[in-house]
Amino acid sequence: MEPGGSVPPGDTPPDAGQTSGLSHPQPIPSRKPAVITIIVIGILVVGVAGFFVLRALDLL
Repeated sequence: MEPGGSVPPGDTPPDAGQTSGLSHPQPIPSRKPAVITIIVIGILVVGVAGFFVLRALDLL
C-alpha cells in the first residue's frame, strides 16, 4: 500500500465518466397530477374565502 492510502501520489480520478453514447430516451412525466392538485387547492381557497366573506356579512 502506498503511503497515505491506496492511490499513488499524483494519480487522480478522471474528470468525466468513461462511458459514451446515448441512453434510451426518458419518458416525459405527466403534468396531470400537478394540474389536478392546483385545481383542488384553488377550490379549497375559494371555499374558505367565501365562508369568511359570508360570515363577515352575517349570512351564516
